[in-house]
Amino acid sequence: MLCNLCKKNEATVHLTQIVAEKMQKVDLCEACSKEKGVSDTTGFSLADLLLGLGAGQELEKGSSAGNELKCPQCGFTQADFKKAGRLGCAECYHTFAEGLEGLLKSMHKGVRHTGKVPQALRQSRELTDKVKSLQKKLEKAIAEENFEQAAVCRDEINQLRQTHGNLLPG
Repeated sequence: MLCNLCKKNEATVHLTQIVAEKMQKVDLCEACSKEKGVSDTTGFSLADLLLGLGAGQELEKGSSAGNELKCPQCGFTQADFKKAGRLGCAECYHTFAEGLEGLLKSMHKGVRHTGKVPQALRQSRELTDKVKSLQKKLEKAIAEENFEQAAVCRDEINQLRQTHGNLLPG
């Protein structure tokens, strides 16, 4: 696993911070951890480190000109984010979007939360979609008077309903 800061060396220091049941992880190489003062855990803030990543530096660009970016809904600033290690409201994600995108990419698989779907629900959706697709093929085959193809589609639909009827909606 590569260091989150330099992206060159192997990470040997792994930090985890849990605040209000939310977990943040940072992986650092030996050199970057010393540079950030990670050896002294009492004086170390994960939010400071996160702001030191590329995205945090992008956030700071707006504040260096003297006109610090501020959330119009809750009044949260980048300094508040640095202090708290989290944002103030949902609007903050839009206000600080430019800088947060890189930060989120470095921490997660993507920048948009898609959630997880339970396996049974996913299977049910897939089967429902397959039945709908087969019904469209069946209707098209009937309209084109291709009755052999229509019979094949009808048989597939019936087979799916027999074998997976419990997963298909009523």
